[in-house]
Parts: sequence; C-alpha cells; structure tokens
Amino acid sequence: QVQLVESGGGLVQPGGSLRLSCAASGSISSMNVLRWYRQAPGKQREMVAGITRGGITNYADSVKGRFTISRDNAKNTLYLQMNSLKPEDTAVYYCGAFLELKSYWGQGTQVTVSS
Repeated sequence: QVQLVESGGGLVQPGGSLRLSCAASGSISSMNVLRWYRQAPGKQREMVAGITRGGITNYADSVKGRFTISRDNAKNTLYLQMNSLKPEDTAVYYCGAFLELKSYWGQGTQVTVSS
C-alpha cells in the first residue's frame, strides 16, 4: 500500500509559478506511471501530466510549455513545476501512482490563480 500526500498549492497571481510535490510513503521507482490530475469546480477530473518509470513525459495540450513533471526516486517524490499560471489553471490538483491494476491517489491540493 502506497500513500500519497500532495503539497505546495496556494494562491498565486496570473503569470506566477508554483511547484507541487507529491510525497509517497513507499517506493515510487517501481510504479509504471505517475500522473498529476486536476479538477475544477463543476468539471471532470483531467490528466495534466504524466511520467513513466523510464522517464517519458506527456502533457495536456493546455499546459504544454508551462508545466514540467519530474520525479525523484531517491526521495520518493513527484513534482509539478507550474509556470505562467492562468486563472483557468485554478483547480484541486491530485497525484496518482499506477502499477499494473492498482492505483493510488493523494487527497489533493488547491491551486488558485487570481489577481
């Protein structure tokens, strides 16, 4: 069983930056893929970024060029660097870890982009 805890959310002005962290209670190096998702009020949860065990990354079109996902296996931590933030990035951000048929989720961290 792996527990995930997100942190780093908060209130930021448009154009600002935040770095989200997702700390795992167990090893993340064995996970097939790690992803960040977000859910805005009244909308479905959407995938923001993913990174495979081999380091291959993918991003939603809406965040390409602005967000960067990374992982530190030694610290069992997943990161999401978010730059040039826009009001439409406002959402609760969740990290997820996936291994075969198992999935693990954090409780989410709120990101609010507003002036």
